[in-house]
Amino acid sequence: MPFPDIDPIAISIGPLAIRWYALAYLAGIGFAYFYGRALLKQKPLWHQSTPPMSAAQLSDFVFWAIIGVILGGRLAYVLFYSILVGGDYYLQNPLSIFAVWEGGMSFHGGLIGVALAAIFYARHVKQNALSALDLMGTIAPIGLFLGRIANFINGELFGRVTTMPWGVVFPEGGPEPRHPSQLYEGLLEGLLCFIILRVATHNAMALRKPGLVAGMFAVIYALSRILVEFVREPDAHIGLLPYGLTMGMALSIPVGLIGIALIINAGRRKKGGRAI
Repeated sequence: MPFPDIDPIAISIGPLAIRWYALAYLAGIGFAYFYGRALLKQKPLWHQSTPPMSAAQLSDFVFWAIIGVILGGRLAYVLFYSILVGGDYYLQNPLSIFAVWEGGMSFHGGLIGVALAAIFYARHVKQNALSALDLMGTIAPIGLFLGRIANFINGELFGRVTTMPWGVVFPEGGPEPRHPSQLYEGLLEGLLCFIILRVATHNAMALRKPGLVAGMFAVIYALSRILVEFVREPDAHIGLLPYGLTMGMALSIPVGLIGIALIINAGRRKKGGRAI
């Protein structure tokens, strides 16, 4: 299949250019905000009918979350995708670490950043930190879905060469068709994850067990990312790590393990055990 003729720039007015990638982020943040407000207003869904923050406080938390995503995403990229794989650019140009407009963000770092922001904010407002993580896990998938669609429009992060009939010839990927791995991730990490968590929160009342939804999100994301990494083109400047792992796999494994720990901890509440 030829790559669809979609201009990465959605709107252009004179020197002002707004890209689909930026619109995807804005749409993801907007959805997360309004869906989060709706969840917080449904008190019976939550542990002891007590949401981790009020709908009004969510507006304040958005600032904390954005800072966490930017700092975590950028610092993790510099560390894992440059310094630890032998790159010395940021060591020689430390001020470039703060040049986020030049590109280079790690989702795993952003995940850590927003998780820490949620924990600290929940402590700040004296609410359950695990429930705050549950909120983050519930509202994140659609943002992931939109972000991966934007990656596809940009023709970046494509997959390996394939003979499948849905292979796409990406402008920067050479003449051979490749897996549209961005779409795979969007469907798995985004849409499917959202549906599963929606059923868990509203049918299985999973938010009543603090940490369960966050754990489910982490496990679903980790499994989805690892699965897609088998057909995704490895980062050119990194290649494969020992044991045939990609950097995405290596960073997703601890995310999945943390998710399993959160699920086990939430299950101990049901059995009457002491949970953290």
